[in-house]
Amino acid sequence: MCVFAMAVHGGELRAQAGVTTLGLQVKPVIPVAFFDPNVSAELEHLRFGMDLQGGIAYGMSVRIGLSRMLSLETGLGQIQRRYRFSVVNDTSGYDQSKRMRYVGYEIPITALVYLRLGERTWMNTALGASLDFYPSDAEASMGNGEGLVFVYRESWAQASVLGNIGFEYRTDRSGYFYLGATYHRPFTTMAQAEMNWSYFGPPAPQRFTTTAGLSGTYLTVDLRYYFHEDPEKRRLRRERQRRTGA
Repeated sequence: MCVFAMAVHGGELRAQAGVTTLGLQVKPVIPVAFFDPNVSAELEHLRFGMDLQGGIAYGMSVRIGLSRMLSLETGLGQIQRRYRFSVVNDTSGYDQSKRMRYVGYEIPITALVYLRLGERTWMNTALGASLDFYPSDAEASMGNGEGLVFVYRESWAQASVLGNIGFEYRTDRSGYFYLGATYHRPFTTMAQAEMNWSYFGPPAPQRFTTTAGLSGTYLTVDLRYYFHEDPEKRRLRRERQRRTGA
């Protein structure tokens, strides 16, 4: 979420276009079936499942003021999605699950408009896109060799749409404190989950395999902090650099 850096001049708080502000963010992933449907498949007497259990996203954010009513935000972040892989065999009574994680990286870019609610409080809303990267595939085993899942990325880079809304409290010296939410939806399936169940006993070994698409859609609660930058000090620093030729 982008907003403008602010400064106090003569008791008036006003927006400063052209000011760049650096921030840090932590975003817990909220598992909501409506936004990220559970993956399930049935094969004869077997039931497979891949459920998003949550996760965490974190990284840095850069805000650039474009005008009094519009800002731009970009940055770099990592997201760790946590899944529960489960296998149920109605015939043998086998019922096991295993947790696994899938790691990705994101470079978002959003445009922001804002509404002032009070002297130091603001409401922000933004819409944009993200370039998502997945460095590798992943796998998890139940430990007994009977249940196994492979997660194959569809592509090492994918595009997503995202939007967020939030509220911000700004101080003159201590920076900006932000609380909000982000909805992130890829244009295509994030990965394929190949789910396996193997039986090695009599009368003969058996193996069953099924594949299902894994969505990368998620919802987060956003906690952010932006470092304060005084626009007047920045202007004076630039003037000194022009005079000295630095």
